[in-house]
Amino acid sequence: MRVFSFFERSARTFQHSPSYAKIIVIFAISGGGLVAYSDSRSDNGVYNVKSSQVDAKKKKVVVLGTGWAGTSFLKNLDSSQYDVQVVSPRNYFAFTPLLPSVTCGTVEPRSIVEPIRKIIKKKSGEIQFWEAECVKIDAINKKVQCLSNPSINSEPKKEFLVDYDYLVIALGARANTFNTPGVVENCHFLKEIEDAQKIRRSVMDCFEKASLPNLSHEERRTKLHFVIVGGGPTGVEFAAELHDFVSEDLVKLYPTLQGLTKITVVEAGDHILSMFDKRITTFAEEKFQRDGIDVKIGYQVVSVSDKDITMKVKPKAEICSVPYGMVVWSTGIGTRPVIMDFMKQIGQANRRVLATDEWLRVEGCDSVYALGDCATIQQRKVMEDIAAIFKIADKDKSGTLTVKEFQDAIDDICERYPQVELYLKNKKMRDVVDLLYTSKGNDKPESKELDIEEFKTALSEVDSQMKILPATAQVAAQEGTYLARCFNRMKDAENNPEGPPRFRGTGRHRFRPFRYRHLGQFAPLGGEQTAAQLPGDWISIGRSSQWLWYSVYASKQVSWRTRMLVIYDWARRFIFGRDSSRI
Repeated sequence: MRVFSFFERSARTFQHSPSYAKIIVIFAISGGGLVAYSDSRSDNGVYNVKSSQVDAKKKKVVVLGTGWAGTSFLKNLDSSQYDVQVVSPRNYFAFTPLLPSVTCGTVEPRSIVEPIRKIIKKKSGEIQFWEAECVKIDAINKKVQCLSNPSINSEPKKEFLVDYDYLVIALGARANTFNTPGVVENCHFLKEIEDAQKIRRSVMDCFEKASLPNLSHEERRTKLHFVIVGGGPTGVEFAAELHDFVSEDLVKLYPTLQGLTKITVVEAGDHILSMFDKRITTFAEEKFQRDGIDVKIGYQVVSVSDKDITMKVKPKAEICSVPYGMVVWSTGIGTRPVIMDFMKQIGQANRRVLATDEWLRVEGCDSVYALGDCATIQQRKVMEDIAAIFKIADKDKSGTLTVKEFQDAIDDICERYPQVELYLKNKKMRDVVDLLYTSKGNDKPESKELDIEEFKTALSEVDSQMKILPATAQVAAQEGTYLARCFNRMKDAENNPEGPPRFRGTGRHRFRPFRYRHLGQFAPLGGEQTAAQLPGDWISIGRSSQWLWYSVYASKQVSWRTRMLVIYDWARRFIFGRDSSRI
């Protein structure tokens, strides 16, 4: 009884002293153990969340974001080795490549989302999730400041701190407006599920307003003018989806508006789908022309008002204004404020996104990793380490390299510097001997050994093959999988490193550097036709590619539930058409 009276007095003390930690103590009588959980509150009212003593020996991994990168990391991580905590403003994973289909009712919103708690429930270790937004990262004290999501209740936002041993930043990116006046106030974006739902309602609003009896013919045309800014994959796919929605479904429901709808794609560059093969670009532009979609090439948006969109024609610098009913802005990605603030802290303020090394570690922060759209890999150049590479390859310390010594070192060089392998492949060189022949300018080298200058000449052009990885779901998913495997082998790799040699140092790297494997890309063009560009310069355009697109996107769903729902939505659309209800 004295013990219980002690706890009662302690509890009253904690209640009247917010600065003390509130402690819950549970006795496990059968095991004779004790488990304690503390939730401390600082004097300024910000909660500091701490781990339970059961997991005190485990390293704490905090994951920010539940997009492609974060979810892929969580799915592949051995969570029994770590104390894992996830913070995200949304409690689900969304299959973003199908967002254009959601805008027109081809696929329902809930068919492409999976609750994140369902995903982490399948993991072996316990994973905690908080629906909140990260507002500040403190790399020095290893803490993350978070704000509770106000949408889940009517209470005001509450702050809390989460400390970490390892931080995985997978916050994605926001739409890039290029500071164009009026874009934020008058345009729709297509980055989140909520964006797709707003566009769907806006499309139906335009048709309902245009069908009112008190409008003139020109006013109806203006209401039904849909402008898509950005000729990338997202903008092109939305334009194709909208055209199919209008021509296959809405024309039957709004017969008086037939022929009044206009879809315009505005692209500042020379072509739409510029990241695809020229054959796909040409086919897409010709198909859009046949379908009546107006593609404006070389037009730069200057401003957007609530009625007009103002553009500048690049060659002549002429300004023109066009009235519209709805504008969708799809021109690339920008950096989130929390990432910009973090970059200022670590000396990366002049960069567009976070810079990481080949192991996805943020430069200057050993325990912080960044992946997905919020980061880019800063590949190290071969010429920066050329002297160190030569020294390690010169095993006999003769001051020259034999062909055999070069061949023995080239595998490690290619693994550490992937641009070397790309250079050999693009130049169609069979092996490193061809590289030596080319550097000497002869069919055969004059000597069998190279000095440091000849070695530099041989590798002088390989850095030209360095490329920045695109901000796509494919890249983010592969980065998440790679980082999870590194974490799973973290302890073993300390004693048994598997990476390439450290050319500037001793020993080997713990892991092999990240290597992106491009699996191809699709561009749905409407009318059950899709352009596919697959590895090996394999190009396919037409209905067969559309069925391949169906197969790939169904197989890439995160669960069997979403897979079946998406397939059902496609079948429903084939049989009954798209739903035009404004909900």
